[in-house]
Amino acid sequence: MNTATVSLAVTPTVVSTLVSHYVNPKPRKQKPTAYISYDEGLHLIRSFLQHASRRTVEDLQAFTSQWVPHPQWVKVDEVEIPEPDLSHAASLLADQLGPEGMRRVGGREWWQWRKPKHPLKAEWIEMKSDYHERKKNIDPGNRVMMYVHGGAYYFGSVDEHRYQIQRHARKLKARAIAPRYRLAPQFPFPCGLQDCLATYLYLLSQQEPSTIILAGDSAGGGMIVSLLVVLRDRGVPLPAGAVLISPWVDLTHSFPSVSEECPLDYIPASGFHHKPSMAWPPPSEAELEELKKQAMAQKKEIREKGSEGSGGAPTMRDVEEATTRLKLVIDGEEVEIREQIQMYTTNELLAHPLVSPVMQPTLGGLCPLLIMVGGGEMLRDEQIYLAHKCANPEQYLPAEALMDDHAKEQLKKYPPTDVQLQVWDQLCHVAPTLSFTSPAKYMYRSVAQFSAWCLARAQKTSIDILDDDRISVISQPSSDEDKNPEEDRTEKAHAQTNITLSAPVEQSIGKAGDPLPPFINHMIRQRITFHGSIYPLPPPSELPACTMPRDHVGVVKVGTVRKWLAHKNRWAARYRSAHNAIRAQRLKDLAIGYEVYGEGEVPPSTALAGRRKLGGEEFEIKKRVKGWGLALWGIWGSKHDEMTVERGRVAGGEGKEREVEGGKEGEGARTWSDLQRQEGVKGTGRFGRLVGGLPLGRKKENGVEEKDAVKEKEGVKVEGAVEGEKRESLEQGKVGDDTKPAMETGHRDNVGGDEDLLWPGRAMGESGTTGRRVFIGGVATPFALKKEADTASMITLEPSRPPTPGPNTLDFGTQGEDGKGEVVEDGKGPNHGEEKEESSGAVSPGTAATTPFTTPMVTPGLIMPGGRPGLETFVTAQEVPRASLQGWS
Repeated sequence: MNTATVSLAVTPTVVSTLVSHYVNPKPRKQKPTAYISYDEGLHLIRSFLQHASRRTVEDLQAFTSQWVPHPQWVKVDEVEIPEPDLSHAASLLADQLGPEGMRRVGGREWWQWRKPKHPLKAEWIEMKSDYHERKKNIDPGNRVMMYVHGGAYYFGSVDEHRYQIQRHARKLKARAIAPRYRLAPQFPFPCGLQDCLATYLYLLSQQEPSTIILAGDSAGGGMIVSLLVVLRDRGVPLPAGAVLISPWVDLTHSFPSVSEECPLDYIPASGFHHKPSMAWPPPSEAELEELKKQAMAQKKEIREKGSEGSGGAPTMRDVEEATTRLKLVIDGEEVEIREQIQMYTTNELLAHPLVSPVMQPTLGGLCPLLIMVGGGEMLRDEQIYLAHKCANPEQYLPAEALMDDHAKEQLKKYPPTDVQLQVWDQLCHVAPTLSFTSPAKYMYRSVAQFSAWCLARAQKTSIDILDDDRISVISQPSSDEDKNPEEDRTEKAHAQTNITLSAPVEQSIGKAGDPLPPFINHMIRQRITFHGSIYPLPPPSELPACTMPRDHVGVVKVGTVRKWLAHKNRWAARYRSAHNAIRAQRLKDLAIGYEVYGEGEVPPSTALAGRRKLGGEEFEIKKRVKGWGLALWGIWGSKHDEMTVERGRVAGGEGKEREVEGGKEGEGARTWSDLQRQEGVKGTGRFGRLVGGLPLGRKKENGVEEKDAVKEKEGVKVEGAVEGEKRESLEQGKVGDDTKPAMETGHRDNVGGDEDLLWPGRAMGESGTTGRRVFIGGVATPFALKKEADTASMITLEPSRPPTPGPNTLDFGTQGEDGKGEVVEDGKGPNHGEEKEESSGAVSPGTAATTPFTTPMVTPGLIMPGGRPGLETFVTAQEVPRASLQGWS
């Protein structure tokens, strides 16, 4: 795939859409497709996905990961996530999965493997004007958004999504960080989750959790939910809030809307299919058996040589559980599905709670969530269900068979999550992708409003936010963006007719700095037109998503499998020769043999970790080329931001700022202190925060130490050092007698206690061979103090970090309800003088329980056959025959 072939493929669609838009506009009346920009964008994406299905997975991945230049008014920096954070993330995931989960995943080693010379990297994205302002004011920043891009877990990239991420950063006046996580099917679950978790752990070494907002779209939104669950269960500090844009949270496709015809969406109704390649589809059962037998023979040979011990070979049980076969009755005939359906994971794990978060025993105890749903998208029901499950966990439980004792304990332990649910009338999946349209612009404003509220609430202070009304104008004088008063009245009348409720609430979408409505029973429930007008959402009893029987959630349905099978059979006939060529290549690779892991390590058949040929060559590092097509799409998507920046420049600034208070707005929500008590967040601990919530280890930018603001907090003052001068120090305050002045090491390390710090008055101990570097505990520091190095060998660019503590030794220190931490050292507790209690097997204060989290898996089954009419837009249960809700095909 390249720009030329994609352009040739989508041009007919673009032209035909343009012609039909003017020749036959009546079918588009009262819909967002009435505007040509939205109509063209929707059809362009749909046409692109259709074209991509006739190419291989590798082709699509390569096209969407091309280098895309960023606008000159955006600052972009790349950072490498340290190995200790990756190891820590793997340890947390292993604890979360538990022994049974690890067995089903296929071990604990293979998913930590990554291509040689392919470290995990993330990208910092920020408006240049905001960056220069921070530097000028010596401000480290108190707003960071971690954004996880979507793409069905197997395509997409930070480059492709940057035009959206930079818009969020601009509206919130924040920095954004986006991980380049590993993609399926080559790196299936839990590879990507480990990468996102490691990025968040790295971020905690840079920022206070109260300054962080998580965000993600589609698969990225589902990843964020799973990430939050792991953080909650493992006792890791939660962020201030999270934004989920059309999250994909049910990979079993068990909800009604997936079985419908959705003409206002671009997601393929029959799932994602591609021309056969080494990556996808995976080998058939017969080929898989052959592969595993070959692996067994290799391991047996290694075992006989005595180099690996006696437990290296997979058991026959491993071989027999090659795939989970789905048995369904389709058109009166029992059909057995032996092929893997989703690229992200095997059929056996489709209903795993970390793959499909709707299967979690409870989604209570999370940070405040904004869940944005497209009323015309296929996945809307699972997203609406997710929101209600978060806010009312006891009402939306998985099947009774899955509620074991641990699940019931969790249900009692975690209180409801505060959720703002927005169902955007008739919009498509991840509508902010069409950032050049009016509906998308309203959605960006809503994200900024919610995020600003979360940050002000968590930081318990007011924050300044951009009030850009005079320079960021949604409706421009163009044929496709304006609407006259008559159209507005027609839209409102249409909305009232569909809602069938009393008089609508006279509200419209706010912007950053506007107060949130109050949370009622932990929810703000809104139905929003594509012009930003807000109306009440029908009660749960009238929503198909909320009236679905609990035993049907997470159960693969006949209708979705029927459509998937039909498309699969068409593709098998169309690409028979390509499939035969791939099979021949796999057999050739078998003759060479594959690298194998130790006992219990059985990677899924799609995993690249299990397809490394013995003695094979190093993986080639291909130079990324510029994606002209994606660059043009990004320019189109960035046009509004570019005009806003230019208007701000002409006006002499980017608009005035307004204060966002964290007080009365959004009444009814849980307090930040409640979340802190739940997590057991303590002042000084594994994530390197000192008293007063000051993060350690400011990252260097371009080799120059970042300057910190002068702040006063409970008697603790941090003075920013001038660039190029000595590192900043922490002066002694009034927090406690045991508090020591600290010199910041300039490294993003996770500091575990005072013994790891350099104090100005502390004895320096040994020195290096030239007397330039200081040794502490036998380990050389990566820098010299007050002296210049004699040789280049004395300069260390990236210092090593101490080994990551195990999951049972995490210590988050102590912290009160007001968020002010206290230093814990030398075996003393927070009360300074009380001895710290110790006992064998006891968990340190603030640590997660060591009992692994396990949840029984759902066995895919069949529900009663039935019919449900295809619907073009968001509907209520009143519009659907009650009998059809008992089952659908």
